[in-house]
Amino acid sequence: MKAARLRPRAERDLLDAARYYEQHGGRRLAAKAFDGAVAALDSLVRMPGLGSPRIGQDCDVPGLLSWGITGFPMQWFYFEANDHLDVVRLLGDRQDIATTLNPEH
Repeated sequence: MKAARLRPRAERDLLDAARYYEQHGGRRLAAKAFDGAVAALDSLVRMPGLGSPRIGQDCDVPGLLSWGITGFPMQWFYFEANDHLDVVRLLGDRQDIATTLNPEH
């Protein structure tokens, strides 16, 4: 088991996502999105290798893994370090993920 360490931008992404869902669907939906994101992180903490390297490879960011949020079009992006998960972003599937993760892409 490895602890998940969210970078400040990943923390803001989580709060921004909750705000978005609250504005567009109410508090109940925002809580469900927030809880779903936290549950996805919990899964990664227990089994860090669950994430997919595909987007990291497509974006030319070696070692970057992604893991989706059940029921929501969002994904966590992270690196697996020796003793923790370095969680860099929580992005929506409709965002320009390649440009966000690798501005040189």
